[in-house]
Amino acid sequence: MIKDKVVIVTGASSGIGYATSIALARAGAKVAIGARRSEKLDKLKEEITKENKDSQVISKILDVTKKENCNEFVKYVVDTWGTVDVLINNAGLMPLSFFKNLKIDEWDRMIDVNIRGVLYCTAAVIPHLLSKKSGHIINISSVAGRIVFPAGSVYCATKHAITAFSEGLRQEFSTRSNIRVTCIEPGVVATELTDTITDESLTKFVESTKQMEALNAEDIANTILFALESPNHANINEILIRPTTQDR
Repeated sequence: MIKDKVVIVTGASSGIGYATSIALARAGAKVAIGARRSEKLDKLKEEITKENKDSQVISKILDVTKKENCNEFVKYVVDTWGTVDVLINNAGLMPLSFFKNLKIDEWDRMIDVNIRGVLYCTAAVIPHLLSKKSGHIINISSVAGRIVFPAGSVYCATKHAITAFSEGLRQEFSTRSNIRVTCIEPGVVATELTDTITDESLTKFVESTKQMEALNAEDIANTILFALESPNHANINEILIRPTTQDR
């Protein structure tokens, strides 16, 4: 059960992270929300406590690309509630572009957030999970962690990395230390993710995704809850979830 568990959600200021934080609070978890946009965190915290004044939620600015910031965030959570039970590595970017356009600054930022951010946050919590030999790490990958498509070579590479990293964590920690690991791989979700695409040649692609009956952020939040609330002897390793109308 997730009730009273201490859960960290990165990238909580919008989309999947926002919806997941609300769902966790409703389920009775103690939720620590982190992101770079403090005003969005304040709004989320207000929404959670307005729905239930007894909900336990704390917030702090978190830039997952900065290792010390990740360590400080986890320390804040442990100082507040004494432990960490669950980490949801949700922060991510998707500035798709054709490789020939050489949007190197976007590649660097995407690698920093999508890969290093997951590594840094996981490194910050793992000593706490190991010390009690329990816990759950959920990494938000993508259908792009399984397939590759034009204009997605770098993005797909980052998500393939997270899918591989998740399996590596499972092999290292699940059987030895009772730390469960789940990799969630969403297809098209109606979030802000496409807002980071600056390659003008992808305008039609972006518009086509908006015409699709996409998944909602709440669909992914419910998927995360399913994995978290499974019995301790069940390790839900991977969940690939697409809109019914998405063909790849």
